[in-house]
Amino acid sequence: MQPQSLAINSLNLGVLDMVPLLPGTRPEQAVQWAAELARQAEAWGYTRYWTSEHHDMEGLASSSPEVLLSHIGAVTTTIRLGAGAILLPHYSPVKVAEWFHLLAALYPGRVELGLGRAPGGGPHASMALSGNFLQHVTELPQKMEALLALLEGTYEYEQTPVIARPMPDQPPALWMLGTNRKSAEYAARYSTGYVFGQFMSEQQTEEMLSIYRSHFQPSTRMDKPRTMVAVGAVCALTDELAQQWAAQISLGDPAVRASWLVGTPAVIADQLRSLQIKYDNNEFLLVTPIPDYEQRLLSYRLIAEAMNSSLESK
Repeated sequence: MQPQSLAINSLNLGVLDMVPLLPGTRPEQAVQWAAELARQAEAWGYTRYWTSEHHDMEGLASSSPEVLLSHIGAVTTTIRLGAGAILLPHYSPVKVAEWFHLLAALYPGRVELGLGRAPGGGPHASMALSGNFLQHVTELPQKMEALLALLEGTYEYEQTPVIARPMPDQPPALWMLGTNRKSAEYAARYSTGYVFGQFMSEQQTEEMLSIYRSHFQPSTRMDKPRTMVAVGAVCALTDELAQQWAAQISLGDPAVRASWLVGTPAVIADQLRSLQIKYDNNEFLLVTPIPDYEQRLLSYRLIAEAMNSSLESK
C-alpha cells in the first residue's frame, strides 16, 4: 500500500536534506542517516526527498547529489528524488543532462532536477572545482539554453546532433532554486518551476514568488508557473523543547531565523496551512538541520503525524 501523501487542500510537503556530518560521526554514518530519513519520510507521506550540493564544507556530506539520489532511489519506492540544487555554473550541461537522464531511467516519474546559481562552497573550493566561477555565472544563460535543448533532445554542437543518453520516457522535472530576484527571473524566463529558499533568505517570499509568476513565459515544457517554498521547521512535543532544538542551529541572521517555523506539531501544522494561503503555494520543502540525527527524524515525524491527523479530521 502506498503511503498517504501529506495533503490538506492539495498541500504537499517534502524534505530538503543537506546531509549533515555531525561532530563525532563519520561520513559513512551521515549518508546512512540520509537514506534512513528518505525511507522514513516516504513511509510518513512526504512527497519528495531533495538533497543539496556543497563543496569542502566541514559539516556537510552532500557534495554529489546525483550519486546520493541513485542510492536513495534504490532504498525507496515512491518518493520523488530531487537535487536542491545542482550548481550549473560548475558543470557541462551535457554531463548534467546525462546524470539526470540516467536517474530518470532508473526511477521513472520520480526524478526532479533543481538548478542553482551559487558556488556551493568557499572561493578556493570553487576554483579547484571549475576555475573562474564568476565567469561561469555570466555564462549561465547559454548553459541553461544548452541544458534545455539536451533534456528535450534537440541539442546540436557545430550543427551536429548530440544526445544526452539515455533518453528516458519521462524526463526529469525541472526547477530553479534561489533566494533572490535573479533566480526568480531565470525560472520565469526558461519556464521552469521555482523554489524560493525562504529558510536562508532575507528577501520577502511573496515578492519573489510574485516576480516569478508575473514574468513567467509559458512553453511546451511548462504551461503555467509552479512554485515551492523551502522553509526551516523545528518541531517537538513541547514548545520549550522545540525552542531548545532550534537554538542549536547556527543561522547567523535574526531576520532569517524569524521566518523559521518552531513549535509543537499542532502549531507547525497551523503555520504551514497559513503559509499555503499567504503565498498561494501548495508545495513546501522542510529544512530541519537540528544537530542530532534522532531529534531531526522525530521533528519530521511529528509534523507528518500532525498534518495527517488534520487531513483525517477534515
